[in-house]
This record gives sequence, structure tokens and C-alpha cells, in this order.
Amino acid sequence: MSSATDPWGRVDDDGTVYVKTADGGERVVGSWQAGAPDEALAYYKRKYDALVTEIALLEQRVKTTDLQPRQAEQTVRRLRDSVVGANAVGDLDALVRRLDALDGLVGRRGEEVKARREHARTEAREVKERIVAEAERIAAEETHWKNGGERLRALVEEWKAAERVDRPTEAGLWKRLSAARNAFTKRRKAYFATLDEQRNEARREKERLVAEAEALQGSTDWTDTAAAYRELMRRWKQAGRAAREVEDELWTRFKGAQDVFFAARSAVFAERDAEFAVNAQEKEKILADAEKLLPVRDVRQARQALRGIQERWEAAGMVPREDRDRLEGRLRKIEDAVRGAEESEWRRTNPEARARAEATVTQLRGTIEQLEKRRDKAVAAGRDRDVKDAEEALTARRAWLAEAERTLAEFS
Repeated sequence: MSSATDPWGRVDDDGTVYVKTADGGERVVGSWQAGAPDEALAYYKRKYDALVTEIALLEQRVKTTDLQPRQAEQTVRRLRDSVVGANAVGDLDALVRRLDALDGLVGRRGEEVKARREHARTEAREVKERIVAEAERIAAEETHWKNGGERLRALVEEWKAAERVDRPTEAGLWKRLSAARNAFTKRRKAYFATLDEQRNEARREKERLVAEAEALQGSTDWTDTAAAYRELMRRWKQAGRAAREVEDELWTRFKGAQDVFFAARSAVFAERDAEFAVNAQEKEKILADAEKLLPVRDVRQARQALRGIQERWEAAGMVPREDRDRLEGRLRKIEDAVRGAEESEWRRTNPEARARAEATVTQLRGTIEQLEKRRDKAVAAGRDRDVKDAEEALTARRAWLAEAERTLAEFS
């Protein structure tokens, strides 16, 4: 057999196949006895090319896909074991260098994945801490039970969708979340147990109120019974609500008893108001006569006439409720006018008041006369300041005198 050579290997005369090493030496990779030496080199070069292809594919997967670093490391180790001592002809050391470069890239990728995973865990921990904090707040504060329950269920779904954190933290947070849900459930059950008791007490109280209302519905003591129904209504509002189906039935009975009473009262009042309407017409006539007294000119005559009008008014009887205030208001204005005229007349004819008014006028006139003399002397002496003071005093006293004279004139 003849020999054959290649830049990375050779086949000697006896068919032994060699590959060149990085240190300049050679290493036996196989023996070829079945054909020409060139065929042997081609065969062992194809085995090299297969390694190249496999490494290239791994490089592409590492650079362009999300191949997990651990899987990539395992593949690099496997290929390194395949390359080192491989029975192939080619630049095996170059393949080792490519694997070394891949190993570094995979290491960096592993650190990045680790950092992302740690960041995701940190975010997941923050999310779950927020979920737990909100659940604990709901457990301690929420009183809208339906909304609170729905929100807790939503928080559990958020928990399940979030990334997992380290096992101790996960277990501790889940324990707090479960405790919050249990606390909310216990508080809700306690509330509704208390609410049931309150509703039962409200039912018992309203049953008593219904019995009282039904006992009064036939009463004809209109005033006192109407007041009693108002008190029953006040107690009804204070009693709280019973269960809905009981509440509606009790209210129907309670209101029905009131309706019976007030319908009867309205019928009686309507009949009475029909009688009172005649009285109202009579009082309209009386008011027409009374209003002729205004304005009051003769106090004594007006007083006597008013006394007769008041007697006629009382004799006319009651009027419908809706007319009462209007009619009595008109009579009250007339009475006030006559009373005012009487007071004016008394003040005008009061001898003591007249004497006081005359004394005041006399005193002020004397004071003014003295001030005028003092002013004239000051003018003659050239005392300007004294003249000014006297004029100011005279102005004030003259104003007082004018008012006092008007008061005195009222007694004339």
C-alpha cells in the first residue's frame, strides 16, 4: 500500500492513520487496510467534519435560541470528550478552542439566566408580599363581605399565577395568606351570627308593634290615637330590620292597621269639615264687618264694636283646619290694631307723662336761653373758643327741644 498526506494527517505504507497534534507530534487515529490511502484520509476527515457540524449547530443554538445553560454545558462536555482523542483527521485543537469559547459564552449565559431568575424571584416575592398584605387588611378591616370574599379569591388566583420564590419564603407567605382568609371567614360568620340575632330581636319587637297597632285601629280617640301611631312609627324605625320576607309581611300588617284608623279619621274629619265650611263662611262675613273698624278713629267705639265681633266669632264655631290659620290671622291683625290705638290713646292722655314732657320742654328752653346769653358775652369779649363751645351746646339742646316739643304735641 502506498502512503498519503494531508495538512492535518497522513497514512503510512502499512495503512496506519495519523493526525497532527498542536505540539507538532502525531497521534494514531486508526488503521486502513481496505482501500487506497486517500480514501482513508477522506474517511477520517469526514469524521472530523461531523464534529465540526455538531459544534456549529451547538454554537447556533446557544446564540440564537433559549437553550438552557445546564443543557448547553452538558453538550459542551460531551463534545469536548468526543473531540479530545477523536479518531478523526483535522484541526482538533481549533475545535477545542471553539468549545472553550462556547463554554465561556454558556457560563455568561448561565449567569444571566441566574440573575434573571433571581430578579424574577424578587419580583415574585414582592408580588406575593403585596397579595398577603392586602389579604391581611381585608381580614382586619373589610365589612363589605361579598366584595371582600371575591377579592380574596382573586388574590389566591394572583398568587397561583405568580412565579415561585424560595421554599421557606413561599411557605411563610402562604401560611399568612391562609391565616388571613380564615380570619376573614371567621369574622364574617361572627357578623352574620350577630346579624341573625339582631334580626330575630327586630322581628320580635315589630311583632309587638304590629299587635299594638292592630289593637288601636278601631279607636275613635282621634288625637291621642294619632299620637300613639306616631310613637309606634318611631319605635318601628328604631327596631332595625328583620329578615326580608318577615319584614315585608310585618310592615304590611303594621301599615294596614294605621290605614284603617286614618281612613276612618279622614272620613269623620271630612264630614265635620263639611259642617265647618258653613262656619267659615260666617266668619268671612264677621271679618268683613271687623275690617271696617280700620283705621281706628274712635278708640272707645272701636273697642266696643270689637267686643261684639269677638262674641259673634266664638258663637260661629269651628272652621276647617285648612282655613283656621288664615281666618284667625285676619282677626288677629284687627285686634292688634285696636289694641295699638288704645295704647296710643292712653299714652296721649296720661297726665303724668304730659307733665314730664312739659317739664322737659321748659327745662330745655331755660337751658337754651342761658347758653345764648353765655355765647353773647363770649362774642362781646372776643373769646372765640367759648363762642364755639356755646354754639355746639346750643345745636344739641335745640335738637333735643324739637324732639321734646313733638312728644308734648302728641298729648294735645
